[in-house]
Amino acid sequence: MKPYRACSCRDPETKRLLGKKCPDLSKKGHGAWYARYEAPPSANGKRRQPRVGPFDTERECKVELGKVLGTAASPKAHDERKTTFGQYLERRYTWRKSEAETGEGLAKSTLDAERETIDLYGAPGLGHIKVVDLTDEHFRELYAAMRKLNRPEEQGDRSEVLRRLKEARATRDGKRLHSRPISESRIRRVHAVLHGALVDAVKLSKIRPDNPADGVWRTKGGKRKQGRAKPLLWTAERVEQWEKTGVIPAKVMVWSSDQCGAFLDFAEAADERLYPAFHLDAYYGPRRGELVGAAEQDLSLSRRRLHILQSQSDDELDDTKTEAGYRQIPLDDETLRVLKVWHRRKLEERMQWGEAYKDAGRVFCYEDGTALKPEYLSSRLRILIERYAALRARVLKDGWSIERTARKHRTTEAAVEVALTLALPPIRFHDLRHGAATMLIAAGVDDKFVSEVLGHASSSFTKDVYAVVAEEMAADATKRIAAFIPRQNRLKAVGASTVPSGGK
Repeated sequence: MKPYRACSCRDPETKRLLGKKCPDLSKKGHGAWYARYEAPPSANGKRRQPRVGPFDTERECKVELGKVLGTAASPKAHDERKTTFGQYLERRYTWRKSEAETGEGLAKSTLDAERETIDLYGAPGLGHIKVVDLTDEHFRELYAAMRKLNRPEEQGDRSEVLRRLKEARATRDGKRLHSRPISESRIRRVHAVLHGALVDAVKLSKIRPDNPADGVWRTKGGKRKQGRAKPLLWTAERVEQWEKTGVIPAKVMVWSSDQCGAFLDFAEAADERLYPAFHLDAYYGPRRGELVGAAEQDLSLSRRRLHILQSQSDDELDDTKTEAGYRQIPLDDETLRVLKVWHRRKLEERMQWGEAYKDAGRVFCYEDGTALKPEYLSSRLRILIERYAALRARVLKDGWSIERTARKHRTTEAAVEVALTLALPPIRFHDLRHGAATMLIAAGVDDKFVSEVLGHASSSFTKDVYAVVAEEMAADATKRIAAFIPRQNRLKAVGASTVPSGGK
């Protein structure tokens, strides 16, 4: 089993390979290093002494020989020495898919996610490497390349791994794939699939003695893992504190039903062109990219349905965020009315622009018909909230009349009157989606229906994220109902408590 040098030179007379007997082996750069080891007997009991090599140095040969000897006692490991990681990933996926079909294995969504990991990352990045040859460096290089995808640093990188990943992500099944940068959470999920495959290669298939993916992904020391930020309701107390300090209590804030209604009334009264988009998002919570990417052909006013089939990120159309994102949104009477008005407005704009109109085929677009940029919706929301606050301050703080305020700010008197009803704290555009989910649950809508409308993978996720704030909103609603409904006994009790002792 000791490494030796050999070459492929042949005897000039017999034409036989000289191997270890070549007289030129002492010359620098001539020949290569090999080694043989004792493998388990074949099925018919015949002795086997496979050879490893060639290698440029004796050290490299010894390292490889050590790996081989670690699995040499296993006949299966020897037979799998030429199995590539891509082959093993496919084989393992077939096993897991078969288990799922019996009802005992993974859920379909989990299998679909694993299929995507294999197609986009595992196979193109590491699939060509033999399982026995994988090292931790291969995985580090793969994850480093994933972090460069769709980022500026991608342009100057000429690594082979990055090239393979870019080719794999170009198209799949004739559809353009995501153009967003890869998040750390996505890399974690990819790592989980690849690490799990190697766990099976070690423990079940016994192809190699160790898992090279162990320890590749390390958490930051001393830092607790942060969970998903859950929404917090803008209650009257929180709004009052925000007005005093300007501090927003949490990253994810949700309007109450009154606040949301005031915003929609304000946007409509101010003749905000994209009011229908805000209305649809506040009622049913499509993601911003889904709202911008919604195609006209997928909106049926007669059937009262909007199909969510694609999403736009920056300037590129992509698939929806998850497979569960492919869904139908049912439209209520008010939303249907709003969208019909919007449809007529778009026709009028098309007539005004004439030949200059560029129809992008989207439900929501700019006045010239071109596709909206996702950030434009967010900026319009910020502008409306700021304008709402400005109108409110003109009347309540500066003492202006409603007429003067409307004229100065070039809006309608109705919009100013709405702004005076209650304070409107700030939220992000994505928080309209959180608000829609919260209000649907607080209104008693079935969790499964809410999950399907929002495009969540499961109803349990929906309930876990929104249950607390929905309960808070429902409790707030009951307080307002109790205060709104007059009760004779309560009024008598209050009146009696105000009468001074000894009074008549």
